[in-house]
Amino acid sequence: MSLFLRPVLKKLFQAREGRDMEMVKPFLEHLEDLRWTLIKAVITLAVTMTLCFGFRHPLMHIVEAPMRVVTGRELLELGALAPGDSVNISISLAFYAGIILSLPLQLFFLAGFVLPALTPKEKGLVLPVIGVGFGLFLTGVFFCWNFVLPPTLTWLWQDQIHMGMKPSWTAQMYFSFASQFILIFGLSFELPVVVIALVKLGLLTASTLRKTRAYAIVLILVLSAFIAPSPDPITLGVVAGPMILLYELCIWIAWYMERRERGRAMRPTRGPE
Repeated sequence: MSLFLRPVLKKLFQAREGRDMEMVKPFLEHLEDLRWTLIKAVITLAVTMTLCFGFRHPLMHIVEAPMRVVTGRELLELGALAPGDSVNISISLAFYAGIILSLPLQLFFLAGFVLPALTPKEKGLVLPVIGVGFGLFLTGVFFCWNFVLPPTLTWLWQDQIHMGMKPSWTAQMYFSFASQFILIFGLSFELPVVVIALVKLGLLTASTLRKTRAYAIVLILVLSAFIAPSPDPITLGVVAGPMILLYELCIWIAWYMERRERGRAMRPTRGPE
């Protein structure tokens, strides 16, 4: 694993140094900066998770809303099989809600790590990009919670009845499924921001995205099979479908950015008057 990570980190650190070759840092100093970035990210998540834990009851009602729409069942009717289920569910919900709440700061820490590679003009775009990234994340969360999760639950519920089974979902099972599903959708909507950052750093091109399209689709399907809360084909398709569409969108975004950069490079510079 270390043999794979070291060349990847070297390439990232070279991109981080950017145009200012006088500020080249040793590899270990870059690792130290990365370590502090991760420490700040973990502390921020711990704080937001603690805050969200104090609102665990409203969080439960928000996450259970799709279940209530599908089946009409109230939260108290979902079974608890262990004495500590309520605490475990509360911690899990606080963790996922903490990720959502802390995402702007997490993106800010990540941007701070790569800032040395940016020009002053590009640094001025960091906060707007973070705002767009957070907006995309919330869009994915809302889209999943309101439009994707209810029909997915409906299909799973009815399929079990059709197969002669009696659905008896526990609270632990439902909240784990719903929380992971919502978070995965939110993170998948961040793909355009990640691609823009990689293209801007010179680590990715539209040509590379096009050439690796087939491999990317296979990888998305495999990744979706691992991260999807349920292995059924409908859930797999619901998770993988938007990721594939976003990948196609990223190809066009990368192409547009490269075209704009070529246009700037070909634009004649004005000489002294």
